[in-house]
Amino acid sequence: MELKGKDILVIGLGKTGVAAAQFAALRGAAVTVTDEKPEADLREALGALAGLPLRVVAGSADPALVAGRDLVVPSPGVPPFNPLIREAERRGIPVVSEVELAFRFLRVPVIAITGTNGKTTVTTLVGRILERAGKRAFVGGNIGSPLIGYVGGPQGDDWAVLELSSFQLQRIETFRARVAVLLNTAPDHLDYHADYDEYRRAKERIFENQRPGDLAVLNADETGSAALARRLAARVAFFSTTGAPGEGMSLRGTEIVYRTDGREVETYPRSMIRLPGRHNVENVMAAVMASRHAGCPPGAIVEAVGSFTGLAHRIEFAGERGGVAFYDDSKGTNVSAVARALEAFEAPVILLLGGRDKNGDFETLEPLIRRRVKALVLFGEARGRIAGKIGNLVRTQAAPTLRDAVRTAYAEAAPGDVVLLSPGCASFDEFRSYAHRGEAFQEIVNRLDDRETASGGS
Repeated sequence: MELKGKDILVIGLGKTGVAAAQFAALRGAAVTVTDEKPEADLREALGALAGLPLRVVAGSADPALVAGRDLVVPSPGVPPFNPLIREAERRGIPVVSEVELAFRFLRVPVIAITGTNGKTTVTTLVGRILERAGKRAFVGGNIGSPLIGYVGGPQGDDWAVLELSSFQLQRIETFRARVAVLLNTAPDHLDYHADYDEYRRAKERIFENQRPGDLAVLNADETGSAALARRLAARVAFFSTTGAPGEGMSLRGTEIVYRTDGREVETYPRSMIRLPGRHNVENVMAAVMASRHAGCPPGAIVEAVGSFTGLAHRIEFAGERGGVAFYDDSKGTNVSAVARALEAFEAPVILLLGGRDKNGDFETLEPLIRRRVKALVLFGEARGRIAGKIGNLVRTQAAPTLRDAVRTAYAEAAPGDVVLLSPGCASFDEFRSYAHRGEAFQEIVNRLDDRETASGGS
């Protein structure tokens, strides 16, 4: 694709928008970048763009900015109802994601991972397996570095391993993954997508341009996977923790079995997985199949998986006080993630839910709450709505801030209990990000006084 002389509008001055603007400007495009935030809030982005031949329009979403453009590149998270995107579509101007633009310059084969939950874990683990197998890999996309930044360099790797969001996938055209993984889907980002069906369709686009020699990895335990598989051009492999697909991975006692054409070809010890929860068995299965297709030997896979202890803020042990264990699952920003976190524990749980609401269907947690949760502590902007949905199921208390919620939970807990932060909400009412929230949680836990014994203690 030739960018020189093209007139390009980049919407959004986050990390991805900045990288896209830099890439296009350095290749001779006439670039305009715009963000609704005022200049005072964009100092870091403006500094990164200083000296480049481009125009910055801050504090505006004027549809007139679209006039005369050859291409519009919205940053991930810029919603489809943004007035600039709507105006571009009205005028028939192509709108593509940064991932699509980058792919047109990519010379490295792609392993792409998406899903509502688990995609960062699987993306990172695939990268670790490739490294252990002696292969070079770029790991990025929706985590770490944007793909557009990578394609501006030498591209000296064997694989590009990409985490992709629904935001990135819904505006691809030619993007092709040699290995594409869809881990799961559950209602999420419904403040962005029109409904769950639109969200699911965006995720499924990860398979759109695959060919017969490629691999598509699907969750056999998820409704709709079988029907989706019949529509795909690639070879399909399933993972399951409840059945035994003829093509893919499943559990058998203490082993994980890999079958092809109904024939057992490999087994892996389940004990190699050091991450808690059945959902992480699914994650490892997906990572193993992706890595095998990329040429990684089983020995390297077992070594890499066995040394992988997970990522920050994903059911991460945050300490123990007064016999009470604290776990940070701040990345659990939707209801299905909360369910997966609860399923990881047998001990009684005091569950911290709250933050900025994403229209989550918290009532679907009722069976798990009745089985696993001793008490709920609700915090942040969403505490009132959540209380109205599930506040009658177990003992429930409310707190305005996360700090108050942790202290309330500790007072509620007895030795042997688990206090779990798995908020089911975005963090932006009180924090910059889920990571900021998780760091704050861990700091609050660290400052709890052991002498402030949990209830039931002496």
